[in-house]
Amino acid sequence: MATVQEKIELLHQKLDTIEMGGGQQKIDKQHEKGKMTARERLHMLFDEGSFTEISQFIHHRCTNFGMEKKEIPGDGVVTGYGNVNGRLVFAYAEDFTVEGGSLGEMHAHKICQVQEMALKMGAPIVGINDSGGARIQEGVDALSGFGRIFMNNTKASGVIPQISVIMGPCAGGAVYSPALTDFIYMVKNTSNMFITGPKVIKSVTMEEVTAEDLGGAVAHNTISGVAHFACENETDCIEQIKYLLDFLPSNNMEEAPVYDSSDDPGRMDESLDSIIPDSDNVAYDMVDVIKSCVDNGEIYQVLENYAMNMITCFARFDGQSVGIIANQPKFLAGCLDINASDKAARFIRFCDAFNIPVVTFVDVPGFLPGINQEHGGIIRHGAKLLYAYCEATVPKVTVVTRKAYGGAYIGMCCRQLGADMVFAWPTAEIAVMGPDGAADIIFKRDPDKEAKKQEYIKEFLTPYKAAEHGYVDCVIDPKETRPRIINALAMLYSKREDRPQKKHGNIPL
Repeated sequence: MATVQEKIELLHQKLDTIEMGGGQQKIDKQHEKGKMTARERLHMLFDEGSFTEISQFIHHRCTNFGMEKKEIPGDGVVTGYGNVNGRLVFAYAEDFTVEGGSLGEMHAHKICQVQEMALKMGAPIVGINDSGGARIQEGVDALSGFGRIFMNNTKASGVIPQISVIMGPCAGGAVYSPALTDFIYMVKNTSNMFITGPKVIKSVTMEEVTAEDLGGAVAHNTISGVAHFACENETDCIEQIKYLLDFLPSNNMEEAPVYDSSDDPGRMDESLDSIIPDSDNVAYDMVDVIKSCVDNGEIYQVLENYAMNMITCFARFDGQSVGIIANQPKFLAGCLDINASDKAARFIRFCDAFNIPVVTFVDVPGFLPGINQEHGGIIRHGAKLLYAYCEATVPKVTVVTRKAYGGAYIGMCCRQLGADMVFAWPTAEIAVMGPDGAADIIFKRDPDKEAKKQEYIKEFLTPYKAAEHGYVDCVIDPKETRPRIINALAMLYSKREDRPQKKHGNIPL
């Protein structure tokens, strides 16, 4: 019979074997590709010494195709919890060195276990995907594992932040767990996401495409909008995840952490008084406006390179996290289109779910015209933006910097969509449409059309009519924007707003 010391030594032997994953040779191959191992990634994510691994000894139960003879350490996934910048976070990381990180029944069980723990504890969860997909030998048991994971993703949605990280292949059914989460990170040149890979596409449609062009980080951050962040390498990716988590609360019952700001809340920026060009057809960079207003000029853009006519970002005002939505005049004149509407609507709903106030900067000439937009469903997609703003009960502050025309003015969080405070710069043009279109309709047969148009501009293309009718609370000096927003957010801190009781609304998806 073994002694106590021998039993302890046996434990350490087993743990050492499990921690080596697929063995040194496969670990070396992972490093050669510029990728870390699952445990290396987790140890970089968590504060030093804080990560606790769970369920290391889980073993698969498959007896088909010789699987009963296979040892799969940890069943190809590492799960556990720890602290990230001092706050509790749960995580799992698929281990590509072990059976290609393939997902089987017990692999899925481990992921579901840590998902359910995160939900019970009210803490964020980070899922690192690096897998060849479902373990074919396990058949429907593997597929049922995906189903359990998707159900847990949906239960946790709006309750705890869920962050997905793609650090290798992620194909077929596996892509839908990340798609159900709040944010997706990808790493350039080493991560892919697609339903069907290049070989299948070629065999079915005869189209030839590389994995990177089909589902790489750049493709999903610029063309599809599936991924929210494209990182240079895995270290950059993990640092960005930590940065994002600092903007977010741990769950929907809490508020985001407030940090001491070295930036004076009363600071004004004289440059804002001259940032709007004299001609309303000349673009300027709305990012400059936002950076001049927020703490230390620091913003974290979400989907920065997708639908670039719309800016969505996290920032802080006097240490408080906010979500910022803004039109970008540098791209498509800041028009609303299908992709911009989707991008903004989803970001607004995330902020509302997690008690993050929404600040909107408006310079929008209208919805983008065109057959492709109409046939692509701009009506339905634009309605998502309206729905998201109307549904949101967090503090909402709107700043109109220049154009705010027609339905797009409404869509960018006007008073009727629930804006709690509406500020306008003296350069704001709040009107049903631009002066040329208005003149063509109102003064169509008037011989003095041009002079009348100038009168119309002077009278109606200003913020003052809207202010007279109570749709704008204050017309402000641009340089005062930062202290005005901070003051409004402080006033709105105790805001409470109830909506009719219902199971859920029916957003026009």
